[in-house]
Amino acid sequence: MCRIHGYFHTTATPHEMRTVAALQRHGGPDSTGAHHTPHGGVGNNRLAVMDLDGGRQPYHADDHVQIVFNGEIYNHDELRRRLERRGHAFPDRCDGTILPALYTEYGDALTDHIDGMYALAVLDRRAEPRLLLATDHLGMKPLYYSFDPVTRALHFSSEIPALLGFDAVPGGIRTSGLDAYLALKTPFGEQTMFHGIRALPPATTLVCSYGGTPHLTHRTAPAPDPNPGGDARELRRTLHEEVGRLLVADVPVAVITSGGLDSSLVTALAARHRPLHSFNIAYRGRWPFDERHFAREAAEHAGTVHHQIEADPAGFPELIEDTVWHLGQPNADPITLSTHVLFRAVREAGFKVALTGDAADEIFGGYDRMRTAAEAAAAGADWTGRYLDALAVLPAARRTALYTDAYRDHVRTIDPLPPGVRHDLAHGTGTALDRITRLELAHRLPAYHLRRVDHLSMAHSVEVRLPFCQPRVLAAGRALGDHQRIHDGQVKRALYAAAEGLVPHSVLTRPKQPFTLPVTAMLAPGTPLWQYTRDHLTPARLRETGALRPEAVQALFTAQAERPDDTTALTLWALLVHEVWRDIFHRRRAEPPVPVGATAAPPYLRSAVPA
Repeated sequence: MCRIHGYFHTTATPHEMRTVAALQRHGGPDSTGAHHTPHGGVGNNRLAVMDLDGGRQPYHADDHVQIVFNGEIYNHDELRRRLERRGHAFPDRCDGTILPALYTEYGDALTDHIDGMYALAVLDRRAEPRLLLATDHLGMKPLYYSFDPVTRALHFSSEIPALLGFDAVPGGIRTSGLDAYLALKTPFGEQTMFHGIRALPPATTLVCSYGGTPHLTHRTAPAPDPNPGGDARELRRTLHEEVGRLLVADVPVAVITSGGLDSSLVTALAARHRPLHSFNIAYRGRWPFDERHFAREAAEHAGTVHHQIEADPAGFPELIEDTVWHLGQPNADPITLSTHVLFRAVREAGFKVALTGDAADEIFGGYDRMRTAAEAAAAGADWTGRYLDALAVLPAARRTALYTDAYRDHVRTIDPLPPGVRHDLAHGTGTALDRITRLELAHRLPAYHLRRVDHLSMAHSVEVRLPFCQPRVLAAGRALGDHQRIHDGQVKRALYAAAEGLVPHSVLTRPKQPFTLPVTAMLAPGTPLWQYTRDHLTPARLRETGALRPEAVQALFTAQAERPDDTTALTLWALLVHEVWRDIFHRRRAEPPVPVGATAAPPYLRSAVPA
C-alpha cells in the first residue's frame, strides 16, 4: 500500500516532488522513491505490508519503463508463478514487484489479470513516451489528476492536497460544486470541488501520449453468472474464502466491528481463520445510536480481543479541519470524524491493516432508500425524485431555498449527477433496484464511502481491505434477484441468511440504524460544536460567497435550537464542512481581480471559475 504521484509532458523540480511526497507521507511513511526523466516523472510513498524489506518503488522493467503502484494484488503469487514460467525473475516477493513483468507481457491489458485494489501509473519511454494511469474495478484506491489543455501538462496524485503541491495545478473552485455537494453529499463521477482537478473513475484506464490529450477507457466487468448457486451456504463459503485471502499480510491485521450485520459477519468469518483483534468506535457520554453493546456481543461471539475506542465530542471542533484537509473536498457524512479517530486508534494499537464491512449495503440492497424506491416502483408510483432526495443533504426544494437568486439561476441547468446517470435511473434497463444498484456501485460508493475510508485510514498509515468489494462477492450479489435482496420490507435478505448462526441473534434481529455521528443531538446550543458552527457560518462569511442567503442559514440555527431534527442538523453540519474546506483550500488564496469596466458577478462566482 502506498501513495503515488507524478507528472508528464512538463517539468517538476525536485522540490515540488519532495513537497508532494511530504504532503501524503502519512499514507506511506516507510520509504519514498522517485524517478525523473526529460518527459515526466513518477514517485511514491510506501506503506510496507507485504515483504517489508522488498518492494522498492518505482518498479522498472528497464530504464525506459517506470511503474508506481498503490494498493494490494491478492493474486500476486499466482501471477508470479505464471510470469516465472514465461522467463521473468523477481527480486523479492512483494505483490507490486510483478507489475513490470505483467506490463511487459500484457501491455495496457495488465489490469485484466489483477485481482486486488489499486491505482497505478506506468511511464513508458520505449518508443513514443506515454503515461498510463489505471484504477481498480470499484475505485477502492482513489487517483486524482489535472490536465492543462494548453500546455498538455498532466499531474496526478493519490490525494488532492498533495496534487495541489505541484505549482502548475490550479486550485480554483468549481462554481456548481456547492450545489453538487448538497445534492449528493460529495461530488460524484469525475468531478471534484476543484475546477482543474478530476477523479479517475473506477475501472478506468487513462492513456496519454507525449503532447497528446488523455484518452479514458472504461473497462467493463465480466457479466455475473446468471446461475451462481446463490444460496446462503454458497454465499457464506465465498465470503469465508475471500475474507481469508484478505487476511494475508506480513504485518498485524485487525477488523472493524461496528455492531451491524456486515462488519459482524466479516468479524465472525475472519476469526474462523485466525486469532483476531476487533475495534469499535463510540462517543463519550450518552448519545443516540450507540452500537457498542452490539459490537461487543459480536466480538465475544467471534472470540476476538476487542478494543472499545471512545471519541470525545468536546474535541470535535479541533478535529474537523484535520479531517477535511485529509479528504481534500467536503464530505457531508459526520461519520468522517469518527473514522479519523478510529483509524488513529487502530494504528496506535500496532495494526497496519484492517478489514471492514463497507459496500455490503450497495451490493445486497441494504438501504431504506432502496427498499422505499423498490416498493414504490412495484406499486407503479414515481420514485426517482424521492430516491434522489434521499441521497441529498436536504431535499431539492429546501436546498434551492437556501440559495441567493444569482446562485440559484447559475446552477438551474447544471445537473449535479454525472452525464447519463439521471436518464439511466429513470429509463435504464432492469428493475428499479437494478438501476439504483448501478448508481450506488458506480458513483456513490466510490465517491462517498471508499474515498472517505481510504483517505482517513491512510491518514494514519492503515490499509483498509474490503471483502464485500471482492469481484466474486460482487458478482454473487449482482446475480441475485430483487426478492433475494429486498422483500416484504426486509433488506439484505440473502446476507442475513448467510449470517445465520455466525453472528449473535441480537445483531440479526436488531433494528437497522445509520452508522454515523449523532450530530442532531450533538449540534445543540451550549455545546462546543454549536459555537464552532455559528462562528463559521456568520452572515459576513456567507456574504463573501454570494451563494447562500444568510437569513436562510440563520433560520436553520433557530429551527435546530427550538425543534431539532436530522435534516436541519445535517444541513448545518454540511455547510460547516464546506466553509472549513473553503478556509483551507480557497479563502487563503488570492482572489482574482474583476476586470476594469466589467459588471461584478456575485462574489461566489467572481472568486471561482466556471462550472
